[in-house]
Amino acid sequence: MDRIEYEKMHAVEERMWWFHGIHANLLTVFARTGRARRGLRVLDAGCGTGGFLAKLGRALPDLDRIGMDFEPVAAELTAARARVPVAVASINQLPFATASLGAVFSADVLCHRSVDQTQALADLHRCLAPGGVLVLNLPAYDWMFSAHDRAVHTARRYTRTRLAALLRAAGFTQVRTSYWNSLLFPLMVLRRKLMKTEGAASDVMPFPAPIEFLFRTVMRLENFLLRCGIALPFGGSVLAVAIKHG
Repeated sequence: MDRIEYEKMHAVEERMWWFHGIHANLLTVFARTGRARRGLRVLDAGCGTGGFLAKLGRALPDLDRIGMDFEPVAAELTAARARVPVAVASINQLPFATASLGAVFSADVLCHRSVDQTQALADLHRCLAPGGVLVLNLPAYDWMFSAHDRAVHTARRYTRTRLAALLRAAGFTQVRTSYWNSLLFPLMVLRRKLMKTEGAASDVMPFPAPIEFLFRTVMRLENFLLRCGIALPFGGSVLAVAIKHG
């Protein structure tokens, strides 16, 4: 992404409703695998400005957390916020030994225009130890492509079926997927498709306190459904968890 987008993310990541929602959902689907244990080496591949790694550290402090991002400015911001080692590298060619990671999180990275999704998934599979967990979040539906995607360099969007097929083709098993940001999805369609804005600016921005409260309440409801194992049938993002066989 452009530097300005990293700066916007860094400014709002710990208080904006969307980040609260995605971070909670990533933690929920990981917890449901039952694979968290003391010392587990966990990578955030495409860590942005470190908000998720910081939250992961508060939720599961016994994990061995690592960050990685393609942009040096993101690595610097993450190291300062999450207080973890951060590598500057591409998800197309991970700088980690084979079978050296217990879990990998990656949020809205495979969709990036500089990423070869097939190569990236193959390398993620290589770096995970047998039984390792991969947790992905990606934007949903090609027809939802908008100025926001151009601003954050998104090249493609996904469906549950397409993402599950990609994961199985890369050798992953026990693939589970769900959409999320479902209840607010009509507002998302209205904002991005019917109220088109000029230029290329992302939707990352602070919201008034009452809207933040309302939207966070909606995110908590959706997270409760995910904790119950209920896959949501549509939404603005696709969430997936998969296991490396072994």
